[in-house]
Parts: sequence; C-alpha cells; structure tokens
Amino acid sequence: MLHPFHQFAFCPKCGSNLFIVNNEKSKKCESCGFVFYFNISAAVAVFILNHKNELLVCRRAHEPAKGTLDLPGGFVDMEESAEEAVLREVEEETGLKLSNIEYQFSLPNKYIYSDFEVQTLDLFYRTSIDGTNGISAHDDVAEVLFIPIDQLNPLDFGLHSIRIAISRFQQEKNK
Repeated sequence: MLHPFHQFAFCPKCGSNLFIVNNEKSKKCESCGFVFYFNISAAVAVFILNHKNELLVCRRAHEPAKGTLDLPGGFVDMEESAEEAVLREVEEETGLKLSNIEYQFSLPNKYIYSDFEVQTLDLFYRTSIDGTNGISAHDDVAEVLFIPIDQLNPLDFGLHSIRIAISRFQQEKNK
C-alpha cells in the first residue's frame, strides 16, 4: 500500500508538481510555500446491547471486508461531532434512533478504501436498548443481528480496530 505522500503528487493549493516531503507528517510546496499535514480521519462505532445482553452487529455489504461482521458506525462528517455521527450512522445503517450513548475508548486504524489507505482514529461508544422493533439493514449493511457477548469471535470482524475493540469489550464484560 502506498503511503499518502506518494499518492499526492501535486500541491492542493497551487497545483505545482514541486510538492515534496517536508517531514514524516507533511509535504511542502516549493512553488507557493504551502505545507500540508497528513492528519487522521475520525470514525465512530458503537456497542449496542439489548435486554438479553446481546451485542448488535452488522454484516458489511461492501468492501473493504465485505461479508464480515462490524459494529454500526462510520466516518464523522465535516462540521459534525463524534456523538452526532454515532446517532446518524446507527440510524442510517439500522433504522434505530439512539438517545443515550457513552464514550468508551479510541483506537488507531488503517482503513483501505479504493486501494487508498486512510489513517483513522476510531472512537467507540456504548449504549443499551430495550426493544428490537424496527431494526433492519440499510445503507452499507447487508444484515443486522444480535450475538451473545460470550459467542462473539473477534476474527469474524473484518476491520483491525473492530477486532481489537471486540476483544477489549469482551474482556471488560468478563471483569
């Protein structure tokens, strides 16, 4: 996989091809002096537990990791808080309207999209729901299902940070 330095050959400000590596985090344009820092993208995911202490998981409908399990979530849009993104993504993917979420932890991740590596910081939240009426697969989700926490296998989840998060979640629940 190419580092983003190699995928961005032209200055995003003036279009010059004199866009060179400045340091391990940035490139600088020798024509206009603009320095571009390669920062992470924010993404969110949520642990949703039902009254039976089962976790809501989604089956991915598209690449990357098509067909594997995932948590509901996605990228944070511009001018949106992480909390707003959780609520929006869960509703888009499952039809579920959440009202109370609690931040848990964050993990770095590399998300490969169209052969392009996006460095992300995945923010994990948690909530509980009473009923399961109206939950169905939408958007980029092929299937939604509830799995008992002790039956979750992190290897069934296609994204690296989600695997780590599932393991961590299970460890916390076993304390």
